[in-house]
Amino acid sequence: MAGTNYISPEGLRKLRTEYDELRKVERPRVVQEVADAAAQGDRSENAEYIYGKRRLREIDRRMRFLQQRIDAAIVVEHGTRDDGRVYFGATVTVEDEHGQTRVWKLVGEDEVDAAQGAISHRSPIGAALLGKRVGDEVTVLTPGGERVLVVAAVAYA
Repeated sequence: MAGTNYISPEGLRKLRTEYDELRKVERPRVVQEVADAAAQGDRSENAEYIYGKRRLREIDRRMRFLQQRIDAAIVVEHGTRDDGRVYFGATVTVEDEHGQTRVWKLVGEDEVDAAQGAISHRSPIGAALLGKRVGDEVTVLTPGGERVLVVAAVAYA
C-alpha cells in the first residue's frame, strides 16, 4: 500500500494503539505460549506449538502493515473551513433522487466504518463529493448503479 495515507488524529491514535497492544501485550503472550508448548517435547504434533507459531506470523504481519500505514500517515486536522466546500474530515449530508438523505463523514482508508457513516475520501462517493458545495449535484457510479446526489449540508466537527 504505497503512497500517502491521509488520516485524522483520532485514526492515527487508533493505529498506534493497536500496534502498541500487539507489540507490548499480544506478541509477548503468544511468544510465552509457544515457548511453553515447545518445552512439552515433540513439536511436530503439538497443536499448541503449531497454532502459536502461526499466530506469531499473523501478529508480525499485522504489525508490519500497521507500521507502514503509520509511517505513510499524513495527519489532517479537521478544523473549520469557511469556504463551504467538502474536504477530508467533512460531515456531508446528501439527498438522493428519491428524496432520501444520508450523512457521511469523509475519513482516511484506515478509519472506514460504513455502519457509522464513515466513508473513505477515495471511495467513489467520497471522491465525487470532494470540493463540492451545498446545492452541487454529483453523479456517482456505485455497485447498485448510477446515483445522483445533491449536497444538502457540509459541516466540520
